[in-house]
Amino acid sequence: MIHRLRKAVRLAPRRTPPVDLNHRARSPLGSAVVNCVVYRDGVRQTGDCPADEAIARVRKAGSGFVWIGLYEPTQEEFSGIAELFGLHPLAVEDAVHAHQRPKVERYDNVLFTVLKTVSYVTHDRLTATSEVVETGEVMVFTGSDFVITVRHGGHSSLGPLREELESRPEQLAKGPSAVLHAIVDHVVDHYLEVTYAVQDDMDAVEIDVFADHRGRGADVGRVYQLKRELLEFRRAVAPLDRPLQLLGEQPTPLIDPEIQRYFRDVADHLAKVNEQVHGFDELLNSILQANIAQVTVAQNEDLRKISAWVAIIAVPTMGCAIYGMNFDHMPELHWTYGYPAVVGVMATACLLMHRGFRRNGWL
Repeated sequence: MIHRLRKAVRLAPRRTPPVDLNHRARSPLGSAVVNCVVYRDGVRQTGDCPADEAIARVRKAGSGFVWIGLYEPTQEEFSGIAELFGLHPLAVEDAVHAHQRPKVERYDNVLFTVLKTVSYVTHDRLTATSEVVETGEVMVFTGSDFVITVRHGGHSSLGPLREELESRPEQLAKGPSAVLHAIVDHVVDHYLEVTYAVQDDMDAVEIDVFADHRGRGADVGRVYQLKRELLEFRRAVAPLDRPLQLLGEQPTPLIDPEIQRYFRDVADHLAKVNEQVHGFDELLNSILQANIAQVTVAQNEDLRKISAWVAIIAVPTMGCAIYGMNFDHMPELHWTYGYPAVVGVMATACLLMHRGFRRNGWL
């Protein structure tokens, strides 16, 4: 019951999030650009406009920055923005084609960050084919007066995050690095939520393996499936550890010194996630070994029972085989009580052997 209550609390729906403006279907700016907003002193300037007009306004005023959000752009859709902001071709290629390893790279005056987003796929019961985690990607180009976010995947929306940042203008006034920190922190917080949800699946698998079913009821396919899903989760989390440490420790021209200390806090949270995922993997290895040991013990018990019954049956088989031979001169062959005597001896021997095997735990 406690397990069910904990699962209900972890998977309970949150408060209704703000309207997601960062969605392709709601974009008035084209099929790929879902938002293009100018911020000055942490305040959103009224009216959306094309990217070239937005950056022109910022550079003409000499303050503020522009935040452009894109959703799964094609090479043609992204080429104009890439040329406008002078983005490196290698970074542009990574942003368009996705499926990149999490990383943080610097190209001249632009910081390119690749993040893997992870969400937990709710299911009633873990099976050998259940999808546990779903991944997407967020790429962030951070310059001195612009932030460009490129999303891949259906669950990595940044609309609510944008609205949350706009409610804290003092933080947003710190510039593009504040947006980068908010995105990274948002992604890592979701990592923590996923680890809490995966813990329920781990508990269910562990209970199933160690239940009193003599090693026969555990579905090893469930364990392997969970291990595969955790491997995907680990690929999203582990490579980001070192880059976040560098962002929090080494001075970077594009990162505000006040924001840098926040990256150290995010790095600590990520380290916690890494430890939990590593612990999950080790626990699954132990569960697999325990299940194999249970199956081996059960097989040994079965083998001992079979051997014991074979030994018992061998006694009457031997007696019947001897007296079934066609010889005239055999002990007590013509004695009136020969037959019951032989049967009694065989029955007594079988009973004694059965008692001995039970006493030794073979039966």
